Amino acid sequence: MQRLLPLAKLLALAAFAYSGSDYYTGLAIKVMIYAIFALSLQLLVGGAGLVSLGHAAFFGIGAYSAALLSPESQAGNLWWLLPAAMLAAAAYALVTGALALRTRGVYFIMVTLAFAQMAYYVFHDTKFGGGSDGIYLYFRPELSIGGWMPFDLGNATTFYFFVLGCLALTWGFLALLRRSPFGAALAGIRINEQRMRAAGYSTYPYKLTAYVVGATLASLAGFLFALKDGFVTPELLAWEQSGLVLLMVILGGMASLGGAVIGTVALVLMQELFQSQALFGEYARHWHLPLGIAIIALVALLPNGIAGLPAQWRQRRDARAANAHAASGAGAQALAPSASTSVRPAARLPIQGERHV
Repeated sequence: MQRLLPLAKLLALAAFAYSGSDYYTGLAIKVMIYAIFALSLQLLVGGAGLVSLGHAAFFGIGAYSAALLSPESQAGNLWWLLPAAMLAAAAYALVTGALALRTRGVYFIMVTLAFAQMAYYVFHDTKFGGGSDGIYLYFRPELSIGGWMPFDLGNATTFYFFVLGCLALTWGFLALLRRSPFGAALAGIRINEQRMRAAGYSTYPYKLTAYVVGATLASLAGFLFALKDGFVTPELLAWEQSGLVLLMVILGGMASLGGAVIGTVALVLMQELFQSQALFGEYARHWHLPLGIAIIALVALLPNGIAGLPAQWRQRRDARAANAHAASGAGAQALAPSASTSVRPAARLPIQGERHV
């Protein structure tokens, strides 16, 4: 059942494309793109124990690559646009990761944040990417093979299935990576890096590889986001975006791939819920306040994330069963006669005239 559950979710998302509502279809596309983004960060946080606060830099590089490399008067070719965007993010990750991974803990978080802000101000303060106003993407790329197009990304349903396919491939790739010797080495680094070094592993190349792979997958999400909206701004590289995706991973549960997806769904839906004027009226303008309260409550009540809720229920159920069993055993022991109060046979009274030696 656990192996069939991802397939069932995939089929449910595929069926959702025919819901007939453009709003909900667009919302589902947004959730799937952010799910790819969260999965790319889960490889670092849940896989190698690397908490990065600059992951949005690669998301924004992928988005800006799609807009800057596409022609203004016609659609570009997806066969080289997407690899170019992913290679640009991988190159930036290779340079910055080689330096950032020399640090640990909170210093690693600060260095990744600094590198992300550097990329942010390159696009924000220069004419390179349109400055603070951003840049438009007028045509979605075409997937043409010798002049023949198997499908048109300009069609909303086709683009929906293309994003769904990217999400499925990302999930499958990371699932295989977790089961590989490389994934086992990352898990060992997350648990105890010093012990891995003592066992003969050089941990630095493993962490750098995970950092580059995560950045490449994040650029894929940014590329799809640019194709979805047709508009790219420097805010996609801001530290708030990095904090948002990190919150998705923590909220869903850092221990599994499903946790990243569940956290994405929960956070995006809560944002849409608290921004709904039909439900909250004028108070919808202050949607950050109820969203923050809801996040605090979820984190406090679910220390292992939403994905860890079934295990938490089973643990509490087993604890209650154990306590009830212990209480029943203690009650039975209290009712049983103890050795000190056991009934002894009465002493025989001497018979008159009986002599005792």
